[in-house]
Order: sequence, then C-alpha cells, then structure tokens
Amino acid sequence: MSKITLTVIKADIGGYVGHCSVHPDLIEEAKSVLEEKGKGLLEDYVVTHVGDDINLIMTHRKGVDNTEIHKLAWDTFLSCTQIAKKLKLYGAGQDLLSDSFSGNIKGMGPGVAEMEFEERPSEPVIVFMADKTEPGAWNLPLYKMFADPFNTIGLVIDPKMHQGFKFEVLDTIENKKIVFSCPEELYDLLVFLGAANRYAVKAVYSKSGEPAAVSSTQRMNLMAGRYVGKDDPVLIVRCQSGLPAVGEALEPFANPHLVAGWMRGSHFGPLMPVSCNGATPSRFDGPPRVVALGFQLAGGKLVGPQDMFADVSFDRAREKALEMADYFRQLGPFEPHRLPLDEMEYTTLPQVMEKLKDRFE
Repeated sequence: MSKITLTVIKADIGGYVGHCSVHPDLIEEAKSVLEEKGKGLLEDYVVTHVGDDINLIMTHRKGVDNTEIHKLAWDTFLSCTQIAKKLKLYGAGQDLLSDSFSGNIKGMGPGVAEMEFEERPSEPVIVFMADKTEPGAWNLPLYKMFADPFNTIGLVIDPKMHQGFKFEVLDTIENKKIVFSCPEELYDLLVFLGAANRYAVKAVYSKSGEPAAVSSTQRMNLMAGRYVGKDDPVLIVRCQSGLPAVGEALEPFANPHLVAGWMRGSHFGPLMPVSCNGATPSRFDGPPRVVALGFQLAGGKLVGPQDMFADVSFDRAREKALEMADYFRQLGPFEPHRLPLDEMEYTTLPQVMEKLKDRFE
C-alpha cells in the first residue's frame, strides 16, 4: 500500500455574522463539491470550521503539493464563495487572492498543512485549527509537545523519544528556513521561537526523518500587501508510538498563552481551547480560539472526529483565558493589548497615520 497523505486546507470565504462563524450552507456546499469532484482522488474527507474559516481535512495518496488536490480545494472554496456572495456574508472570498488557479494553492491565500507518511498499525492524529491569530501561535505548543519534558514525559522515559526531535523553523518575512536538532540545539531554537511574529515552526521530525507535525505558515497580509485578515493557521500532529501521546499533544493548551490577532488582527489575546460548538468568537471578535479534532487513520479513512477540547478538564483553561481577556480589554488601544507599531504595518493603521504625518514638526 502506498503512503497516505493527510492534507488540511483552510480559507475564510465569508463570515456569518461578521467574523463569528460559517453559514451552514457553505459547509454543505463544501461537502457536496468534495463528494462529487473528489471521487478517484480522495480516500476520505471531513469538512469543519473554526470561527469564520472553512477547514477541509482530506486523505489521499497523491503526495504533498499535488496539483489535483490543491485544485479540488480551490474549486471548493470558489463554489462556496458564490453562495457567500448571494448571502452577502462578510468578506466573501477574502482569502482567495487570485482570480485563477495556478497549479499550487500555496501563495494564493488559503492556508495549507500536509504530510505524507506510512500509516502505522495504529495512527492517531490531531488536527488543530485556530481562528483570529497567526502561524507563530503554534510555536510555544510545539516546543512544549516535542522539547519540554515538563510537558511531555515521554522525552524522559520513552526510549523511542529520548533522542529528541528536529524543528524546521521558517522566517516568514524572508522565506528562509533553518533546522534545529533538539535537545542539543534547544537554546538556539528558542532564540527564534520566542519571536513568533516573524518565525514559525513549519514542521517537526523525528531524528530519523519521520514527520511528526506540520503547520500552515502562510502570511495573508504579506501575500496580499495589505490587511485582509489574520492567517488563522492549522496544525497536524501525529501521536503515540515514539511520538507525543495524545494527552501530551493537548497539554500545552491547558495554560492559555498570548497570541497576536483578535480584533482587526491588531491585538494580543489568550488562545482559548474550545469545542467545535464553542468556536464562534464574538467578544471583540474573539478571544482567539483553537479547536482540536482527533482521528484514527485506518486504511486512509478518517475515523472520527473526536472533539478533544470538549473535555471538561479544559474548563479551567477557558476560565483563565476569559480572565486574561478581561484584563487586556481594560487596556483598550494601549500596548501591550494593541500590537506594537512595527507589527501594525499591514493593518489599516498606516492609512490613519498617513493623514497626520504633515502635522509633525
């Protein structure tokens, strides 16, 4: 049997209402297109959403960066956009930065995370999907999953994990990458992971080269040259048998960390782990959310999903995130709630500042 490819592609093609959610008609249209046009291409698929982003979770045997698979996703989003326009949904088609498909969906707006691997006797995977934030939001959780023994005890007691992992880090401004081998290069890794506005973990591998995690690192505003919304990244994590246990992969989200995004993509706020039913950010268009869907792969089929953050053990994380949100909202337009000026370049703020520049003496 050939290797399986797990592909997750997301796009915001129209919010309901405002930036809160996805209209049910768009979800049904996406399912219909994948069912019809995916025959002979896909092994399986799941259509879901977090906030105002549609997420297509697909399995196939075409490998990564496959033109047919990417075009299928593009056609799906285009079809959904037509419905979004009829319903006058907010920002209809905003993540589609091109008028026509050019062979690969990367660089055209939608976010992409995909990996190819040999399916193990048991293949648990978690698909994390975030809304109202950017790719660097995964830096801290991935560090904890794959490099922090206080989070992942398997790094200490599991002989298959004890040698550590390799982190592929992308400079999202200059589009360059660097690979760090951990734990021996851990301090070097943290130099970059701490600067989440510029550097993002693209992938994590075992020391033997087996893919363990992969994220979307597309920066919408850099591609468009203007503010069109946050990137709302996705992340795939394989679990168990020499990789972090499912609980170790989820544990970083039990303590909400601050991420950039939230209202107008211009504010720091807590990343709150929620169930699918809780993925409708409305307070100040937030706070930022993350959903985790768990699957068992079986012959390429997606057995699931299991809504991982629906567990009551994440209730306190949600309460803490809301307390953090209360504090930051009291700061209004002041830093550190509002992003610093150098990170506001692709928001609408420069248009306001341009009007005032002649008044400086």
